[in-house]
Amino acid sequence: MIKKIPGEIWKQMQFSGYKNLKKKYAVSNHGRAASYSDSLAKDGKLLNGSLTSGYRTLNLHVENGNGTIYFHREVAKLFCKKKSPKAKYVIHVNHKKVDNTAKNLKWATLEEVSSHQQNSPLKIAYKKRQANRTVGLKLTAVQVKTIKDTINNPKRKITYKKLAEKYKVSEMTLYRIKSGENWGKVK
Repeated sequence: MIKKIPGEIWKQMQFSGYKNLKKKYAVSNHGRAASYSDSLAKDGKLLNGSLTSGYRTLNLHVENGNGTIYFHREVAKLFCKKKSPKAKYVIHVNHKKVDNTAKNLKWATLEEVSSHQQNSPLKIAYKKRQANRTVGLKLTAVQVKTIKDTINNPKRKITYKKLAEKYKVSEMTLYRIKSGENWGKVK
């Protein structure tokens, strides 16, 4: 028996192969998942699932499928409206992967997902740590300044390949320095 939360709505999940399973599975607009045989009220059992890359999942043995069901995708399918056919991805508005309530989920395009990830508190903290890192770096701030001056010189004769060889870094590192992705604080 499942203890009901006020305002909670349950809907049966319908994924590939769900009709062949012994039990039925449902998710609620509060992000909870359950299994049952007859009805949620009679014999429903709450499921914790497992964590896969931080996302809450159920691993079911279904024919012709991988059997991994992501809670957030199922909640979004049943409770969140798509604004566009291009919206094929589900994002967590508050960036917390285990908060699968319907109000925290939103369908998004690939561009929206990418933009949303850049504003994640974890991503921002990572960028800050990387910017302040001093140990294990291949280049010094003085070398980066010299590289930036060389790259931005309109009369430059040296190629990116030769410049990369000179400083023992990859060409991609030079492009990242130029764009400011790496070493952006060095002017």
